[in-house]
Amino acid sequence: MSISFKQYLVEEEKTIFFSWGRMNPPTIGHGKLLDKLASIAGKNPYRMYLSQSNDAKKNPLAYKEKIKTVRKMFPKHARAVMENKKIKTVFDLVQQLYDDGFRKVVMVVGSDRIREFDILLNKYNGKKGTHGLYNFASIKIISAGDRDPDAEGVDGMSASKMRVAAQENDFPSFARGLPKQYSNADSKRLFNSVRKGMDLKEAVDFHKHVQLKTVSATREAFVSGDLINVGDEVILKETDQLCVVTRLGANYIIVESDGKQYRKWLDAVELVTEKAMQDPDIKDRKGTQPKAYHAGLKTTTKTKRDAHFKKQSKKSDDDSSAYKPAPGDKGAKTQPSVWTKRFSQMYDEEATPVDVAKERIAADKKSAEKRSNTMAVRHDRILDRARLSLAKNKNKETKPND
Repeated sequence: MSISFKQYLVEEEKTIFFSWGRMNPPTIGHGKLLDKLASIAGKNPYRMYLSQSNDAKKNPLAYKEKIKTVRKMFPKHARAVMENKKIKTVFDLVQQLYDDGFRKVVMVVGSDRIREFDILLNKYNGKKGTHGLYNFASIKIISAGDRDPDAEGVDGMSASKMRVAAQENDFPSFARGLPKQYSNADSKRLFNSVRKGMDLKEAVDFHKHVQLKTVSATREAFVSGDLINVGDEVILKETDQLCVVTRLGANYIIVESDGKQYRKWLDAVELVTEKAMQDPDIKDRKGTQPKAYHAGLKTTTKTKRDAHFKKQSKKSDDDSSAYKPAPGDKGAKTQPSVWTKRFSQMYDEEATPVDVAKERIAADKKSAEKRSNTMAVRHDRILDRARLSLAKNKNKETKPND
């Protein structure tokens, strides 16, 4: 069927409002997002797409189960919650919208993510790549409103708090994050689905949870995975020793330095960040000012030392003048780094900065491979348990011959 030029122009101007999120698990906060999305869209169509990530730590619900739950939890938006296994990234999403005939898109997200998506989606608009090709007449990213994760009520509810409640077997706190119209039976099923996805036993007794006063904000951040993770570098406050986190405990961590392991409480270490490493006397100077480079020096010497480092960094690695001592180095005793020591021990020779860098990269790759193998073994065990359970159920259903 042919269409008129006027109809063609209308088709070219089709606008879609959409959002993209994890919702793992969905909360009353996500309901607020859907309401905002529908409100902003007005008479235009709107869609909600969910990510397909699935892991025990931050994404316990599988994709299909999550879709089913969101549709049931927010029935008035059910038709807008899309299911498409081919959409695994935000690029897959906008490519699908373009293929569906939309030529103007408006993405509704939290205010803290506006810049991220604005740069990302507009950067590749009209450019063919591994993501395919989309060429929208307009791509806008607008705010769904600020959301304070620590506030009370709708604004304060987050999926991370829900996961912590499930992990601590705190059903009442978990249920407070769900819409009032969501049934108690469905709430319990969702609670156990989240626990199961986190490799925890399903709850049977949903007794009233006694909410204890928060002992430490640091401890809460650590439990939710927002503070320290395996592989992070930390400094021991008592000795200023640089260590790598190798294991997370309940309220402590295991760190390693120079081949030795130490068990430390959370308040005994400081995560290595740019802010934490800045020298307080010259932190306002351009660039980074690591306090380890200026320890024990006068402010005037620190300023000269920083200028020296900036000047030397512009010289070639083959230029011998690039390695002149900096102000404050005269008579100072230097200690080789963990990586320099390791290289020297392995190869029995003096290590150059390039040698040390290569050795550290190799160690990082080895550590990543080890973590990957550990996860593979864990996944195999999970599958084995599932197969065993299936076999047992089949055996129970099989009746012996008379």
